[in-house]
Amino acid sequence: MLASPPAAVTIPESLVQALELQRRAYHADPVPSAAQRKKDLEQIIRFLKDNRDDIAAAISQDYGHRSKHETLFAEIFSVIDMAKDAKSKVRRWMRPQQRHVDPMNFLGASNTVVPQPLGVVGAIVPWNFPINLSFGALVSVFAAGNRAMVKMSENSRHLTRLIQSRIGQYFPPEKLVFFEETGGVGVAFSQLKFDHLLFTGSGQTGRAVMASAAANLVPVTLELGGKSPAVVCDDFPLAKAVERIMFVKCFNGGQICTTVDYTYVPRAKVQAFVDEARRVVKARFGSLASPDLTSIIDDKSFARITQAMEAAEAKGATLVPLLDGPRWDAATRKIAPHIVLNAPPSTELRCREIFGPVLPLIPYDSLTAVVDEINAGDRPLAFYPFSYDQRTTRMLIDHVMSGGVSVNDALFHVAQHDMPFGGVGESGMGHYHGREGFITFSKLRPIFHQARFSAASLMYPPYKTFATKYLDWLTK
Repeated sequence: MLASPPAAVTIPESLVQALELQRRAYHADPVPSAAQRKKDLEQIIRFLKDNRDDIAAAISQDYGHRSKHETLFAEIFSVIDMAKDAKSKVRRWMRPQQRHVDPMNFLGASNTVVPQPLGVVGAIVPWNFPINLSFGALVSVFAAGNRAMVKMSENSRHLTRLIQSRIGQYFPPEKLVFFEETGGVGVAFSQLKFDHLLFTGSGQTGRAVMASAAANLVPVTLELGGKSPAVVCDDFPLAKAVERIMFVKCFNGGQICTTVDYTYVPRAKVQAFVDEARRVVKARFGSLASPDLTSIIDDKSFARITQAMEAAEAKGATLVPLLDGPRWDAATRKIAPHIVLNAPPSTELRCREIFGPVLPLIPYDSLTAVVDEINAGDRPLAFYPFSYDQRTTRMLIDHVMSGGVSVNDALFHVAQHDMPFGGVGESGMGHYHGREGFITFSKLRPIFHQARFSAASLMYPPYKTFATKYLDWLTK
């Protein structure tokens, strides 16, 4: 069913004024120099370095508890590295491209494609990686020469207020401004007439955002997530697959849109996978109290996951906790990593993106059946085949469409800054990161320069013999 656009709301004056300020600044300086863009990227790096410990503390406060190491690795370092990469390449990305002129290039005409900034870009950012998904996007936005307004999640209040209190030391409001979600801000934000709107979040909300943007013909990039599968093939070392899959599944409490949502394992190796997963997780965390285990973001999400686990268990699934002690703790909102066996296809753990440290295992006998089962669902944001056999890997990649692929590991395609990131179908549309991000937030303007003499003048009516012969020559 098509999503209807949200009813028109009264847009807060603060949003209107911010957009007008940035729009005026864009018109006054529509094509910032490479030097200015590099300075903007350097300011992102400075902000993150200067405030890294306070950022980590604020995010942890928003979560209840989030491992500082996860914040430093996935948010601070990742974005700094992304900004450095873009800074080293932005001048090259900005160069006009000379194109072939047909069919009259011999007359001195020329074609050029010039990337120019779109103007003001809006970004609606979720809570799970609030720095990566805001400042990481800003790397592409600023490299392309734009200005930006960012709407943060209601679950990122401490971080948002920290950013709002300090970002003015690095960027003026006509370049960058952040907004807190105080109720209805997101709906109003999506109804602004931006030059491009980036949304990261759920598919349900993404449909509403796209419908709102359509009213103003605002182009959108949607990053939506979904159930991303891993397939462990018989030739791949099982211990290595478990080691890599469980790292990603436990990272950030499993609250990653590109995490492994479920895993196909050869039927004869399911128990070995469980045993190895228990060994790996115990060695890494020890207990539920580990400071390296991140909490589930809020009570609602914690209840959703644990209730889905209990519902699956009631329908015959086996829950295998990978740590000794309690399976979860409502006070800290921590859930012990779990393997789930024999979960019926109708259960929520099999039908809905889990967004927690819970991994259903699905035994298989035939890779063809695996492909058919994956393709029966929505196209995932990521796909993770594990095999050293190139023909097997090629077959899986060719037959399973997804946003991105990591072969023989999980998640790390996202960390390659020179690669585009984005979904397909139900998992999103459009992409950013690297050169593709620069292109997404640019208008590639085709500019034709006519020569002093125009061959078109030979075509002016009334058509004469020369024009007829010339057209015959061009079209034969």
